[in-house]
Amino acid sequence: MKQGGTGTKDAAAVSVSPASAPADAQLVDVLVRARAFAEPLLNGETLDSGENTLEHAHGVAGILRTIGGSELMQAAVYLVYACEQLTRPQEAITKRFGANLAALAMETNKLVRVQRQARTTRDGDTLTAPAPMAQTAAAQVENVRKMLLAFSRDLRVVMLRLASRLQTLRHYAATKLAPPPAVPAEALLVFAPLANRLGIWDLKWEIEDLAFRFLEPGTYRDVAQHLDQTRAQREREVEQLRTRLERELRRDGIHAKVQGRPKHIYSIVKKMRGKSLDFEHVYDICALRVIVPTVTDCYTVLSAVHGRFTPVPEEFDDYIAKPKPNGYRSLHTVVRDDKGQPIEIQIRTQEMHDHAEHGVAAHWLYKEAGAKGYAGVAAVGQYDAKIAVLRQLLDWERELSGEQPRGLFEDRIYVLTPQAAIVELVEGATPVDFAYHVHTEMGHRCRGARVDGAMVPLNTPLRNGQTVEIVVAKEGGPSRDWLNPELGYLAGQRARGKVRAWFNARAVHETVARGREAVEKVLQREGKTSVNHEELARELGFDAADALFEAVGKDEFSLRQIEALYRPGESTNQDADAPLIKAPTQEDRKAGGGVLVVGVDSLMTQLARCCKPAPPDPICGFVTRGKGVSVHRADCPNVREFRARNPERVIDVQWGQPRAEKAPVYPVDVVVQAIDRQGLLRDLSEVFLKEKMNVIGVQSQTLRDVAWMTFTVETSDAMRLQQVLGQLVMLPGIRSARRR
Repeated sequence: MKQGGTGTKDAAAVSVSPASAPADAQLVDVLVRARAFAEPLLNGETLDSGENTLEHAHGVAGILRTIGGSELMQAAVYLVYACEQLTRPQEAITKRFGANLAALAMETNKLVRVQRQARTTRDGDTLTAPAPMAQTAAAQVENVRKMLLAFSRDLRVVMLRLASRLQTLRHYAATKLAPPPAVPAEALLVFAPLANRLGIWDLKWEIEDLAFRFLEPGTYRDVAQHLDQTRAQREREVEQLRTRLERELRRDGIHAKVQGRPKHIYSIVKKMRGKSLDFEHVYDICALRVIVPTVTDCYTVLSAVHGRFTPVPEEFDDYIAKPKPNGYRSLHTVVRDDKGQPIEIQIRTQEMHDHAEHGVAAHWLYKEAGAKGYAGVAAVGQYDAKIAVLRQLLDWERELSGEQPRGLFEDRIYVLTPQAAIVELVEGATPVDFAYHVHTEMGHRCRGARVDGAMVPLNTPLRNGQTVEIVVAKEGGPSRDWLNPELGYLAGQRARGKVRAWFNARAVHETVARGREAVEKVLQREGKTSVNHEELARELGFDAADALFEAVGKDEFSLRQIEALYRPGESTNQDADAPLIKAPTQEDRKAGGGVLVVGVDSLMTQLARCCKPAPPDPICGFVTRGKGVSVHRADCPNVREFRARNPERVIDVQWGQPRAEKAPVYPVDVVVQAIDRQGLLRDLSEVFLKEKMNVIGVQSQTLRDVAWMTFTVETSDAMRLQQVLGQLVMLPGIRSARRR
């Protein structure tokens, strides 16, 4: 039996007392039944460490028992490892032990498998992910920490993994085998700090000493030898001092229990390195702990100690008045005995001692922490205890990652790539979010996903610990459906922004292509096909050819200026400072209504095709090169770009007064989303017909029984159009109707 094991006979003797027996019959003698259930399944099975699985489970259960873990938690240990031997573990465990214990066992087993997969991939040197996903040892340790935090919503899962890692270290120490470097490294950098945050110092100190023993065997051996050389003398001195102090306190009427406290090797080394001390100047190698009934007694003992011994002022800490963040409370002082030797004394109440020894486990051992609770925080039940512990875990996470404070319950999930690299995502993230997190191009070409080996829809929410593999196309881009929140393809703003950027870039690309085609037609007509486009752009005042093509594609630059460049005899001699807009024709003046440029009389205007403004929309104008003023809606995205690039060419405009006999009409786009059905187009057209709105264009697309339709209609009043949209959404199957 490995150190820490309970033994079959001992565990079988444990039973639930009548006073604490659960009402649910499934939990009666749960530890005995769990062991009996798991033993035939685990006999002969071994872990990656080489330890017998059943022996490991015995050891973990024993560790949990020593820190106050319930029989339910101890029973879960056996069921965690039994899961891997069962075809349908959730169903089998739920039937015999209830849904609560089944959920705990399954969640812990999932974390075991995830950590095993990550460690096996790294140690086996089979990591084949592209460079951005490659994991260094330090990065993987960080990922193990993240994974533990992700599962910390059920604190019992974290406790089970802490106890398991300690048992693994005990196994390597007992067998004198060298563990893989990742095991002690994770223990020292992840599990020991986690135990510290939870306040379980018994686990913390033992994990640190065992991990340090494997990571720095030479240093560990030197310090251990120093301790052994002076151990007998030190123990005699400590015992004499302990007996003396206990006797004198009793004479003063203080009932106190005084204990000698050994110093752990790793904490000695850490103090020596942190304060640049040699071994002889580490004060608390010898230490006493005084346990008294009340807080008042703590300060009374402190006064008595300082009165009988010489205190070291700079080595005093009052963690009762100002507890540590994890709830630790005690008085720490260092004094010198009659020989001038320093010794540390800790003074605390029994309640403080229980919390110091068992940390969060004390909340299971004692259901309520009393009126003031731990660390001065009221803890009248398990809920408050869990809040306090979660806060500690999140504080620890922020300290290590350097992140800014976030909401206490801001949820995230952690999933794995096929190469066992851990990816952090927001809760509710889908395979599409995952693909964009790994690589933008993978996100654009994502066409399918396997989660834990099974194909799933791309809008499937992911869960902690799942392994995700993306199926990509050789070429292509994202779907516009991914931006529809109702379809649930994207949960993260990062991925959503990348999809929008792709479509924006594609729109610009199409505009540039349209402008390039128009320019090349002009050059072909003028017999100038050999002209360098970049030189032509600079000659026309643009920084690059694409800037020229984009302006032409947006109808912001007249092709006549290119013709004039190659027909100098036909061009009018204009002053270099002449405005870039043309005067209106007589036909323009007769039209009436339309748009007026504020402060300028009778300039030619045209309505922008990108946003299709109509009265009474707020509008503004942009002075184009040779085609007058282009009128846009004030909220048009292109206007923001114009203001950023050429603010001097953005001018104020307003709607003119229409002639009474005939109001002008304006084309606007209406986008309708609906459940596809027979007669849908007919019903929508009838609404426009009844309202006397002329439909001049229709585009329609159907995907998965959802129809997306764009109607271009003519209206004289955008306010009246809003009324028509209200009638459209009343039709059967219409999800939304809006103006583009």
